[in-house]
Amino acid sequence: MLTFNNFKPAIVGLGYVGLPLAVEFGKKRSVLGFDINEKRIAELRTGKDHTLEVSEDEMAEASLLSFTADPKELYACNVFIVTVPTPIDEYKNPDLTPLVKASETIGRVLKKDDIVIYESTVYPGATEEVCVPVLEKFSGLVFNKDFYAGYSPERINPGDKEHRVSTIKKVTAGSTPEVAELVDALYREIITAGTHKASSIKVAEAAKVIENTQRDVNIALINELALIFNKMGIDTEAVLEAAGTKWNFLPFRPGLVGGHCIGVDPYYLTHKAQAIGYHPAMILAGRRINDGMGPYVASQLVKAMMKKRIHVAGSRVLIMGLTFKENCPDLRNTRIVDIMQELSDYGVNVDVYDPWVNPEEAFEEYGISTVTSPEQGLYDGVILAVAHQQFREMGSTAIRSLGRKDHVLYDLKYVLTAEEADLRL
Repeated sequence: MLTFNNFKPAIVGLGYVGLPLAVEFGKKRSVLGFDINEKRIAELRTGKDHTLEVSEDEMAEASLLSFTADPKELYACNVFIVTVPTPIDEYKNPDLTPLVKASETIGRVLKKDDIVIYESTVYPGATEEVCVPVLEKFSGLVFNKDFYAGYSPERINPGDKEHRVSTIKKVTAGSTPEVAELVDALYREIITAGTHKASSIKVAEAAKVIENTQRDVNIALINELALIFNKMGIDTEAVLEAAGTKWNFLPFRPGLVGGHCIGVDPYYLTHKAQAIGYHPAMILAGRRINDGMGPYVASQLVKAMMKKRIHVAGSRVLIMGLTFKENCPDLRNTRIVDIMQELSDYGVNVDVYDPWVNPEEAFEEYGISTVTSPEQGLYDGVILAVAHQQFREMGSTAIRSLGRKDHVLYDLKYVLTAEEADLRL
């Protein structure tokens, strides 16, 4: 069995989750950062991170961290922490391909007494039912005899400079009581907020997947309330502000639900629930509401344009913001594309402006060519879709100047007052 002092960790996957984790460990002990993307490795070796999750100063502090795209170098490590994406496919089913491929890579270098810890979000049971058999197949080793597993779900919040990897309490678990203690001790080395040792890997997996399912359902409720209040001609924000004066009213707001967690994780839980014969009615109802918000926004804009006698087909609309949340460049699972698709179906010409986005990444991921500087007085409609600080600083006058004399300004994020916008969600 490994001991804490002998740990030689490797972080497999260096995106929004893996890199901050690798940097924290790199301040304490020798750690290897691995990613199959050679371009990403070359970038990190220069001390830069295009995701902006880690600053150049923080990278420099991680003096014990090295990077590689060569899987053979993983052989020198004995603890492997997997932080690869776990997306959904076009049918809303879990896509475990990155997780399986990472397990295959690790399996080829796995040695006796090594530990493999997964951080990727999965449904309860996936680590032991999907990943462990892959490790056994490619290593020829026996689980819980020759090698061991752990699970410690990621809690990264992209763009959040207050809640960082080290300041968010970490759930940990291991495949045996002894391994659970080793996994917990490893994370205690870098997590100043402390750890919570779960009773099993399945419990830790379930805890992660319900964190975001709970938020998704709550946002779905507020989105449904917004649909109701809009039909009644009541300002939703005014209602929420009034209700929020009660001490135990939860401060959720309506909006698009995208990103790598909230809009994805519930489908992992519902997939497993249906596999065991249970239909998760509430969770799926919440997903349907949230997935329908993009088309709803587009239809509301079109109706408002028609009321102003703006010819919809052939009109021009500017969407301000493409990332899934404010003040970060993360494009994963952004639901802005739903608005764009719906408007395109109406024959609207759509431009997208987002100062946080890498234009090459936007085109590669979604085929979207963003504008670098929107032209004033050009647009029949303007949708303020993401509350970037740059947009807040513009104010209503500057945003209005982008539209024609008769245009519709739709504020999805309550950046403007009810008087400053024509529509608010």
